[in-house]
Amino acid sequence: MTGPTEEAAREPVVTLRQPSEGVALITLQDRAHKNTFTEELIDGLVDAFRTVSAAEEYRVVVLTGYGNYFATGGTQRDLIAIQEGRMAFTAADTGEVASGTYSLPLDCPVPVIAAMQGHAVGGGLCMGLFSDFVILATESVYTASFMKYGFTPGFGATLVLREKLGGPLAHEFLVTARTYRGADLARRGVPFEVVPRREVLDRALDLARLVAEKPRLSLVTLKDHMVADLRARLPQVIEQELAMHEVTFHQPEVRERILGLYG
Repeated sequence: MTGPTEEAAREPVVTLRQPSEGVALITLQDRAHKNTFTEELIDGLVDAFRTVSAAEEYRVVVLTGYGNYFATGGTQRDLIAIQEGRMAFTAADTGEVASGTYSLPLDCPVPVIAAMQGHAVGGGLCMGLFSDFVILATESVYTASFMKYGFTPGFGATLVLREKLGGPLAHEFLVTARTYRGADLARRGVPFEVVPRREVLDRALDLARLVAEKPRLSLVTLKDHMVADLRARLPQVIEQELAMHEVTFHQPEVRERILGLYG
C-alpha cells in the first residue's frame, strides 16, 4: 500500500510548464497505466488545458507523452463498462454528448502542437489528430484499434481521421484496425512531419517558438476561423458514433475480445 509520504512525492501524471516565452508544454506521464485515459489523466489534462485557456501569457501548446507512449485511449475497465451498458461516451451529469477529453486540443483557443513521440492508440490517436499541428515518430505505432475489439469507432475518429489523413487512408485505418509505424505513414504520404523519436519534441518546441512570436489575439482569431467547420461538425458525428455503439458494443464477442486482446 502506498503511504501518505510516497503519495505526496509521486510525480503528477500530467504536468504543465513553460519552456520558453508564450509556450505551454503539457506532458502526459502516467507510467503505471501507459497513458491510458484514466480518471487521473483526464482530470490532469482538463486542468492543464483550462489553465492555458485562461492565461494570457500562453500563445501555443505543445502536447507530448513520455518514453514510448503518447496516449493509448480508453482503459479496459471503461470499455467493459460500456459493453455492459453501465457507461457511455456521454457527459455523466447531463446525459448530453460530450466532445470529450480527446478533443481538448480542438477546443483550446490557442494552437496546439501534438508532439506524438510515442505510441498513439484509439482515443489517444484522435486526441493527437485534433491538434492544429502533428509531428510523428518514425519508430512509434499509430492505430485506430476500435474494430480490433469488434465495436465501431468512437472519440470522433470517423471525422478527424478523414479530415487529417484523407478518405482512403482513414477508411483503411478504421476498417482494418491495423497498426502503422510512423515510417509506414511517411511512405503513405501523410501531411505531417515524421522524424526519429528523439527529435520529435525538439521539432515541436522549435515550431512552438515560431508560433509564439505572434499576438495571442491574432492566433485565437485565426484558429477560430480555421477550425470552425470541424468544431461545428463534431457533435453530430459523436451522436452518430454513439448510435453505432448501441448496435455494435453490446455483442458478447466484443466482451470476449476486450478481455482477451486488450493491450
